[in-house]
Amino acid sequence: MNARDASLEGAGAPPPAGVESPLAAYRARRDRLAASLRAAGAARLGLAKDTSNLFRDRAPSTKRLIDVRAFDHVLAVDTTAGEVDVEGMTPYEILVAATLERGVMPAVVPELKTITVGGAAAGVGIEASSFRHGLVHESLSEYDVLLGDGRVVTCRADNEHADLFYGFPNSYGTLGYALRVRARVAAVKPYVELTHRRFHEPGRCFDALAEACAGDADFVDAVAFGPSDYVLNVGRFVARAPYTSDYTYEKIFYRSLKEREVDYLTVHDFIWRWDTDWFWCSKNVGAQNPILRRLYGRKRLGSRHYQRIMRWNSRRGYTHAWFKFRGGHHESVIQDVDIPIGEAPRFLDFFQREIGIAPVWMCPMRTGVDAGRFPLFPIRPGSLYVNFGFWDAASADDASGRALQPPHRGRSSAARRYQVALLRQLFRARCVRCCIRR
Repeated sequence: MNARDASLEGAGAPPPAGVESPLAAYRARRDRLAASLRAAGAARLGLAKDTSNLFRDRAPSTKRLIDVRAFDHVLAVDTTAGEVDVEGMTPYEILVAATLERGVMPAVVPELKTITVGGAAAGVGIEASSFRHGLVHESLSEYDVLLGDGRVVTCRADNEHADLFYGFPNSYGTLGYALRVRARVAAVKPYVELTHRRFHEPGRCFDALAEACAGDADFVDAVAFGPSDYVLNVGRFVARAPYTSDYTYEKIFYRSLKEREVDYLTVHDFIWRWDTDWFWCSKNVGAQNPILRRLYGRKRLGSRHYQRIMRWNSRRGYTHAWFKFRGGHHESVIQDVDIPIGEAPRFLDFFQREIGIAPVWMCPMRTGVDAGRFPLFPIRPGSLYVNFGFWDAASADDASGRALQPPHRGRSSAARRYQVALLRQLFRARCVRCCIRR
């Protein structure tokens, strides 16, 4: 049962006679991979895979690559227990399709279709349901982790590998690779009703955001379009909708936030509302130009195709050559920072004065009781934070006019170092850490 066809049998239902069960097939793949790794002996290791959502250039590596591309299966959806078993290389696009067929969805679905379950487990994933369900890793109850010596260990919060269970999030593959994950799912309805409220003052926007998080909403996020231009988005599951909007081709979702007060999407289209235009970053590949958008076509609009363009351009260096020809230097700034909601207005004021990138995604997250036990992402349990996501190509001169030196391949750029230094200086006492996800 391959993830590409997304067909499942009910949890616990026996397979037809003569057909290997999904879990048995997984165990066979797992054992073959582990045996091949043990036979290879000591070596620097990396993953051979077709997708990546790490937005940074990487120098060529001499690592031995482990082929994990076969681990892309949804193994079981148990709606009674509210859990799904899934292999690590399964993209969320496939996992969402499989779970929606059963009337549920993963409790937290990262924003882009191409993010894999294993990648989200080893990184830090967030979305508009995180004020209710926490971060992706807080919705996971079990991992099968492939270690560097070829062992595969099952990690849970209550077994002998609890240290690895808590240490795995935000480790980005340095501790091992998640071959299988067990994740919590939540019941859905067919549609999502979205309301968009506009604010001119950041303090009032954040007050309304906190109020929405304390209410009966299913999804909450916001967007800062400029220093006096904020939109709070609140979503609720509904069984019926008077209409549904389509933002997968001609219409652009983020623009609708300022054009509509109420909107309706299918639950599938809501989950992937940001993917078609990479939030708003599709402008950097011309996909928001009406003529070019039609040339792209519906099938080429989305994170998968944009990543291919980005990596092709990175290899060829066309953008760098263009800005060099124009006598300037630009770099990609792709970062997220997590700020306690009480400090959110002050941070946004700093950011808009010193950095000036817009729009900015603002996604609330409420941490669970075990949040403080994750050593690589230590945040205060039970607290409401706001994740600020800012992604764009920035000039080498920051908003304050300070000249920044061009970045060196494989190292943090000057713009990133400057931003992080200011964050630490301003928020050391109240922001437990600056989370930079590239």
